[in-house]
Amino acid sequence: MGVAIWIAAGLDYSRLTVLASDPTLPTLFRFIQINIMKRGLSLSLLVAFPLAATLAGCDKEAAPEAKVERPALTVVAGSAASNSGNTYSGEIRARHETQLGFRIGGKIVERLVDAGARVKAGQALMRLDSGDAGLQLGSAEAQHQLAEADAKRYRELRNKGFVSQSALDAKEAALNAAAAQAGLARNQSSYTTLHADRAGVIAAVLAEAGQVVTAGQPVLRLAPDGEREVAIALPESQLANLKVGAAAEIVLLTAGDGAAPLAGRLRELSPAADPASRTYAARVTLTQPGPDVALGMTARVRFITNKKSDGLLIPLSAVFQQDKQAAVWVVSADRTVSLRPVQVAAYRDDGAVIAGGLAAGERIVSNGVHRLAPGEKIRIIESGSAQ
Repeated sequence: MGVAIWIAAGLDYSRLTVLASDPTLPTLFRFIQINIMKRGLSLSLLVAFPLAATLAGCDKEAAPEAKVERPALTVVAGSAASNSGNTYSGEIRARHETQLGFRIGGKIVERLVDAGARVKAGQALMRLDSGDAGLQLGSAEAQHQLAEADAKRYRELRNKGFVSQSALDAKEAALNAAAAQAGLARNQSSYTTLHADRAGVIAAVLAEAGQVVTAGQPVLRLAPDGEREVAIALPESQLANLKVGAAAEIVLLTAGDGAAPLAGRLRELSPAADPASRTYAARVTLTQPGPDVALGMTARVRFITNKKSDGLLIPLSAVFQQDKQAAVWVVSADRTVSLRPVQVAAYRDDGAVIAGGLAAGERIVSNGVHRLAPGEKIRIIESGSAQ
């Protein structure tokens, strides 16, 4: 500061040069002096004003930084939790589905229908290689012709008394056996073509041409015309709330957002759980399926109940766990937050049911609950009601 006072007082150039050569003086002073000698600038303009501003800044205290309020998404608790049930995803199926297979084994040589094809009763669907069946039929028919000739000859001999009645009876029995064997071979030969036993839609193709199949192995799945159902899987926790005959609403994914749900009812509920998924298979029948309901479509099922549960429904993201105690951040009138313990009655897909600790109409933080601190002031971002 002493150097600045001397400069402001008008030190001459010679004394300034001597002072600048002093190694004890600040480096800034020597830098200013060198620039003055090189540029020929005014000492008072180059030095006095910057140093004066620097000296003036030394006397002022730094202004405190303004605290930034954290933005937070909030909701107003006010929706009563309803026991309307969860939503289950399923697939449109026929009530009665038939697994079609050949009655004999062989190699598939032709598939006549594709998945999704509508078929009539008696229509040919697949064919097996008929070579072996044809040979067996020829052999059986030859044996039948031989037995028939023997029986005819023995009848004539019996009439003339040359053979006994027992010999004729043996030939008659052999003829009957040969006839039955020929009929069986004839049926086996006809089994090489698979026919539809009723009208419907081919739901799935389970075997292709060139594949060798055994007798009874499923090769096609036929969905007959008639009722349509939704196949769903229910968790064990929902079994107590559902009974056969319960009303349901069914929404197809192909329908628009504004489409009305289809009516249905719970027709069947499996008494045993699936060993892999530990869920219970259920079938929901469509009351009026309509022409737009096709097999294999994805549908969502929600069971209808009018029962109300005690508690408020809030988003799951609003619940803050602290030492095994559930809590929520409550926003006061001055926009400060405080942590309040609550009693959670149930955790559901659509939110958490609060049984105590929170009143309807109170504003809570719905997102970012792990970044807040007690007494912190937030900037409220509206997100509608809790439901």
